[in-house]
Amino acid sequence: MLIQTINPANGKIVQTFEQHSSKQVNEIIGLTHEAFLNWRNAGFSVRKVFMKKASAILREKKNEFGKILTLEMGKPIVQAIAEVEKCALVCDYYAENAENILSEEIIATDASESFVCFDPLGIVLAVMPWNFPFWQVFRFAAPALMAGNACLLKHASNVPMSALAIEELFSQAGFPQNVFRTLLIGSSAVEKVINHPKIKAVTLTGSEPAGKKVAESCGKVLKKTVLELGGSDPFIVLEDAAIDAAVKTAITARLINNGQSCIAAKRFIVVEKVYDEFEKKFVELMNKVKIGDPMNPETELGPIAREDLLFELEDQVQRSVQSGAKILCGGKRIAREGFYFEATILANVLPGTPAYEEEIFGPVATLIKAVDEEDAIRIANDSQFGLGASLWTSNIEKAKRLAARIESGSVFINGMVKSDPRLPFGGIKNSGYGREISHYGIKEFVNIKTVWIK
Repeated sequence: MLIQTINPANGKIVQTFEQHSSKQVNEIIGLTHEAFLNWRNAGFSVRKVFMKKASAILREKKNEFGKILTLEMGKPIVQAIAEVEKCALVCDYYAENAENILSEEIIATDASESFVCFDPLGIVLAVMPWNFPFWQVFRFAAPALMAGNACLLKHASNVPMSALAIEELFSQAGFPQNVFRTLLIGSSAVEKVINHPKIKAVTLTGSEPAGKKVAESCGKVLKKTVLELGGSDPFIVLEDAAIDAAVKTAITARLINNGQSCIAAKRFIVVEKVYDEFEKKFVELMNKVKIGDPMNPETELGPIAREDLLFELEDQVQRSVQSGAKILCGGKRIAREGFYFEATILANVLPGTPAYEEEIFGPVATLIKAVDEEDAIRIANDSQFGLGASLWTSNIEKAKRLAARIESGSVFINGMVKSDPRLPFGGIKNSGYGREISHYGIKEFVNIKTVWIK
């Protein structure tokens, strides 16, 4: 079976790859395990040198890597280059901080000496999505490698060029051979890899169904998992918010990565007193978005990553309209080469409507009117998801109190939700469990071991 890169800007095949056979997969796992046995004993000073080199290569080749991202999944080239630069930041963060984060923790007990240490687990399998082909990988790989683990990457099947480029990058940075490998396999082959005794943990970023399947497979063989799944993030605007700033940020928060981000703002919940003003300005700015070739630096909105996802997005919009939603702008596919969809705003989105209940993965915003701030928080929490949330108000003390009541893994006050290597990232409810990045993320895939000495 073949794996293909298809350019979403024109629908044409760019490159075709042969999948790894079961025999090849087992050979790669064996080699990666052998690499781990040596890598686990490398000191932090050794690992740091390689990770800093990886960071340098990312910066040196950011334009080259950025073009691969845009070619494979269609994100605007400026955003693609920024994604590569962000990967360099996470490499730097763990190169500089891993040793301190994972240093032995002395704890006073009835022992002569007692402490906690953090040992690597072994091979960590990452099942990664296509929407951030580099960032999703590096935010797992940088901490996993610095902790002394080895890494196997099963990337999304529509971004094989990114997967292989990352493997080559780690090799160029001087990491030991086979300590980071890519598996070119389909989703149906993942469970067999999970069952391999040398795989010790699994991290997945992806859809809710994919997360459930991986969690089930890992549960059967008692292997640790971290899951970052879908989101339907609320963007809450209270009556004392800076409306112009909120609207401007709302456009970016909804359309970043062509609207294909788990933490993109999707449900715009605006209190009644400022709803009309927000709606008017939101529609005006959405209609001005520049749609076109993602390789053009001036493009703000490129194509949907795959044709099947374009059809799925169109179906969600149509079903929402049939359920009573009103299209304020956009609402349909664009009649041109490639997989393009208009920048869209849906209003009158009520409970039971697909746009209210489901994750919308594309440039479609849902606008919901709330009676007051209490109603806004109720609506924000009325979701199966709990990844991130954005809250807009000039009263910071009130914002802090309300943030404590929002059911999500993060709350950004007067700003859009984003990930930062220094801050933990992850969700609750159907958005998954566990945390990535920060000092919390690197401790997800280590053995937290107690040592007690009489």
